[in-house]
Amino acid sequence: MGVIRMTEVEGTINQRGILSTPLVNHEHLSIHNLVLKPGESIPPHRMPVDVTFYVVAGQGTIFIGDTENPVIPGDIVQCPIETTMSVAAAEEEGLSVLNMKTPSIKNPSS
Repeated sequence: MGVIRMTEVEGTINQRGILSTPLVNHEHLSIHNLVLKPGESIPPHRMPVDVTFYVVAGQGTIFIGDTENPVIPGDIVQCPIETTMSVAAAEEEGLSVLNMKTPSIKNPSS
């Protein structure tokens, strides 16, 4: 255990085309930093686990079910298991969010 410096961990482009940096991954929790470019979005999808988003930087909208949640740094948005969700960065700036899944799942896609 120790300090994880997000800027020092290399990310990759995930299956949804978003830069995803794995930060924590064990059976109870996975945390990825998702970085969306201005105007970029993650299409609607469902996950078989609970998902919590923490906004690190930028602005955008996190959609949970039928609810549209405009977000800014410091905001936390929760998404229950098997609920449709999507994320969109504002047109004028990108969006960086921590995507926390509990429990963790194999082969996380977002």
